[in-house]
Amino acid sequence: MSSTLDRLSLDGKVAVVTGGAGAIGQVYARALAEAGARVVLADLDAEGADRAAKSLSSDGLRALGVRVDITDRDSAAAMAEQAIGAFGGIDILVNNAALMAEIPQVDLLELPTEWFDRVMRVNVLGAIICAGAVKASMVERGGGRIINQVSAGAFMGGGIYGVSKLALVNVTVGLARSLGPLGINVNAIAPGLVENEPGFRSLPADHPARAALASAIPGKKSAPPEDLLGTLLLLASSAGEWINGQTISVDGGWVTRL
Repeated sequence: MSSTLDRLSLDGKVAVVTGGAGAIGQVYARALAEAGARVVLADLDAEGADRAAKSLSSDGLRALGVRVDITDRDSAAAMAEQAIGAFGGIDILVNNAALMAEIPQVDLLELPTEWFDRVMRVNVLGAIICAGAVKASMVERGGGRIINQVSAGAFMGGGIYGVSKLALVNVTVGLARSLGPLGINVNAIAPGLVENEPGFRSLPADHPARAALASAIPGKKSAPPEDLLGTLLLLASSAGEWINGQTISVDGGWVTRL
């Protein structure tokens, strides 16, 4: 029987991280690579993805940067083919790419229709398209892991970002039911107040609303992206093979569901 730490190893696995050029995407990609996976950092920003991959490679980790438009099925299929061509297949998909700080901070009734469509396409449809793009390779390799990045905001009244992330929670359950029999587990991580540049752009560190939100959190109020990595590695590895269709909140107890 393998040890607990052995079950967290990703040796021999291939992981794709969308939004790989972004703040959390780079942290996720490095953690997966350090756990033993070969990692594809996929992003609409091809140069940013390439720079992030080269940073990992310079540290002796195996990584590749590729361009992808997650809302386009052909682009997602090309991304999957590049991953397969470079590393032989795909075992793990982290659907991390999303719109957040870019979204106009307005009431839902005032949000332009084009923004509603854009957010739902990127934050929801994009995850579905990427899951479809990697499915065949995962099945061929005997199964896989899909991890969707949602948000504590999914469980609170608010704007289109929260709407899109709650929709992705539902997608997570639906995909878990359809892909589970194929050996593909689908789960989600719902972070709380993340301490990074995009998070502070959406809600500045000195904004009264951030302090008000933090007052409702019984445990740790906020954290850097690195505090998400334990959950990421659990869901990506064989240690989490019995977890499917779940959204795990990593937020200091901010969101609780009975």
